[in-house]
Order: sequence, then C-alpha cells, then structure tokens
Amino acid sequence: MDDVAVPPFERFYLEHRDAVFAFLGRRLGREGAEDAFQETFLRALRGYQSLRHGRELRAWVFTIAARVVVDEHRRRPRQTPTDRVDAGTTEDGRPAYAELEDLTNELPATERAAVVLRYGYDLTYTDIAVALGSTEAAARQAASSGVRRLRRKGIAHDIQHRLD
Repeated sequence: MDDVAVPPFERFYLEHRDAVFAFLGRRLGREGAEDAFQETFLRALRGYQSLRHGRELRAWVFTIAARVVVDEHRRRPRQTPTDRVDAGTTEDGRPAYAELEDLTNELPATERAAVVLRYGYDLTYTDIAVALGSTEAAARQAASSGVRRLRRKGIAHDIQHRLD
C-alpha cells in the first residue's frame, strides 16, 4: 500500500473536528463533550509528529476520542440510560479495549479499529461507521471480517473469554 503523507495538523483538525465533536456529544452530552473534545485533540497533537503515514487518520482520532470517553466515564461514573460505555476489565485487570488492541495487532487497520471499537469500547455500528468514515454495513462487515480472521488464528475464543 502506498504511503500517504501526513497532512498538516491544522488540516487534519478541520477535517475531523465536527464529526469528533458529534461523536463525543452523543457519548457524553454537550457539556462533557466540550472538555473531551479539547482532550481528544490535545492527545492527537501530542502523537501527531510520530505518525508514519496519513492512512486511517479518521479511525485514529476516533480511537483517541473513544479512549477519552472511557477515561471520562471512569472519572465520573454516570447512572443514566444513555450510558453505553463499560470499560470492563479482563482477567489480568487490564481494560478490555487494551487487551483487544494487543490481540488484534495483526489485523488490517480498518478491521482492527472496528473490532476494538465494537468489542473493546462497546460502540454501536453507527458510531463505528462515523469513526471509520464508512457506512454502518461496512463497519459491521469490518468487525465481522476481523473476528473471522481472529477465529482462523484461534484468537477469537481468547477475546470472547476475556470479555465475558
């Protein structure tokens, strides 16, 4: 795959800010989204210089945003019906998303992002589609393809076992 140059941070920010803010608003409400938005792009800025290519930037920033959401829910647990993020922990005490990131390292980037966002962060396929810049059907397919690949490697059972 041809390497894609990393665009200037300002362009990256302008391209993704609205979608990221909408995602955070759905997860945290407007007030929570404002602080989470700043934190998301601060983390992105810190890691931006170390990016090797500009592929999958949308998935990358949404993964950061999803982590910020999880951190926010840990900081201030909320008991509302709209809370869908449950960071959960695995047998070794690590958050489920961290465990999945390690287990899915060999998957193609889109499948890895879909699997981690779905099973590690418990995002809906609609939210995953926004993160990947695709349709809900494509997000569902990416997660499904990723799980099939993991099954062929004998890893899917590990993932299910660790998340139960």
